[in-house]
Amino acid sequence: MYGNYYHAPGPMTRQRVSMQQAQEIALARVPGRIVHVDMELEHGVLVYEVFILTSENRLFEVEVLAKSGRILKIEEEDDED
Repeated sequence: MYGNYYHAPGPMTRQRVSMQQAQEIALARVPGRIVHVDMELEHGVLVYEVFILTSENRLFEVEVLAKSGRILKIEEEDDED
């Protein structure tokens, strides 16, 4: 079922979406100014975490799948965190 799972290439070689592309994808869904971008390995999957400050001073985190560019989650960040 999983084939050659344990001999798969490292996470960085599976990346297909550049950081710039991930930022453009995130901004298309949440207009504003990017304040920070991270790449995280979540549950074995590479994800860009793009933090965007909107014109209303609301901060959103947009998670973009590094392999395909699909948006996984859009979440407003709480000031209390």
